[in-house]
Amino acid sequence: DGAEAASPAAEEKAGEEEEDDLGYRLFPDRNKKPQSFLVRSLFTFHNRCQLMLRMTLDTNPYAQLLLEAMKQSGCTVFNDRHFSCENCDGCVSGGFDSATSQIVLCQNNIRQQSHMNRVVTHELIHAFDHCRAHVDWFKNVKHLACSEIRAANLSGDCTLMNEIARFKFGLKGHHQTCVRDRAIRSILAVRKVSKETAEKAVDEVFDACFNDLEPFGRIPHSKTDAKRAYRDFQNRDRYNANL
Repeated sequence: DGAEAASPAAEEKAGEEEEDDLGYRLFPDRNKKPQSFLVRSLFTFHNRCQLMLRMTLDTNPYAQLLLEAMKQSGCTVFNDRHFSCENCDGCVSGGFDSATSQIVLCQNNIRQQSHMNRVVTHELIHAFDHCRAHVDWFKNVKHLACSEIRAANLSGDCTLMNEIARFKFGLKGHHQTCVRDRAIRSILAVRKVSKETAEKAVDEVFDACFNDLEPFGRIPHSKTDAKRAYRDFQNRDRYNANL
């Protein structure tokens, strides 16, 4: 299960910053010219990725809530424009490219629908944060840390079943430990910073960002929780209108 890393990043002007530092090395297809439809259609990875993405967007309550929240925040997501199935480095499953407001899905690393559901949700949380706040993805590691904490906390990355599948068994505070570890891992996947720097950034913003549950309003520990959160979100305006 690869690190669902945030923001491969905007390519800086030549000489300003090493391209490598911004995580683009993990997403080699980002800088290639788009292939023709005919060429792409020959690759089953690409077709499978597109089919799984469509299934996630149509049926997954985590993704549906985030898409609705993005729309209400003025950032409507379009499948063809804002998602891109590409081959990536072996260690990542997806990324959010803030330069293009595009979510990269690693077609060579996502093989199951449940994995696609989590990756899309994780990256949509980054996209939601990008939409609602002035996130400095590249210069401010605390901003990146905050979004990674939120993504690990709210996407289902740290559900009990997923952790058992990783042979990690719960003790008190286990969810928080999982969120912290995965946030650190994601930062290290896309930024050339020391582990100490990543840990310090995560620890400094952890409480505030862990408790920022927008747009879910709760930590969705299961699909049932996510469905409830989605229903509550849909009814928010109705409640406000009656006040």
